[in-house]
Amino acid sequence: MLLSSSLSYGKPLAAHPTPIPGLLLIDLPVHGDNRGWFKENWQREKMISVGIPDFGPVQNNISFNDAVGTTRGIHAEPWDKFISIAFGRVFGAWVDLRPGESFGAVFTAELDPSTAIFVPRGVGNSYQTLEPNTAYTYLVNAHWSSEVQSEYTFVNLADEDLAIAWPIPLKDAELSDKDRRHPSLQQMRRQQGLTPPGA
Repeated sequence: MLLSSSLSYGKPLAAHPTPIPGLLLIDLPVHGDNRGWFKENWQREKMISVGIPDFGPVQNNISFNDAVGTTRGIHAEPWDKFISIAFGRVFGAWVDLRPGESFGAVFTAELDPSTAIFVPRGVGNSYQTLEPNTAYTYLVNAHWSSEVQSEYTFVNLADEDLAIAWPIPLKDAELSDKDRRHPSLQQMRRQQGLTPPGA
């Protein structure tokens, strides 16, 4: 499922459910004039009022990507995330890696400064930049440390079962060697001891 967004001014704050339980696509009000634009990227009271969880963020991270086609993921980490774009535009892909009926479900959408997404822990996150000099920001509700990396879950961006339609083919994209080596969904399923559907 793909939802596209374009930067627009003055749309109301709203949270939209997706096929992945707990994953919310969010419209953010952006106010612009001849000087540029302004938005409240996170406002707890307003966010909670439209159904975004009161997840208690404790750390704010920014990933700057200078090239179009920079692609990162697919990573599921032991915390919730509120992801938004400060500058530029990305194609995002999310995969449910939690045990259960929705395991392997995929949702994709374009994000720009007028759009955000809430990603619950256990859902794999990935993105590909569609504009140069894209700044990707995310709030998390746990502090990063090297010790927690053992709790991460990874799936390959090119997994055939997921069949994510990347706008820029991965052979032409900027990827890290580490991301290229992530396991397939089937390998991850075996590593996690998950039972295949219908078994």
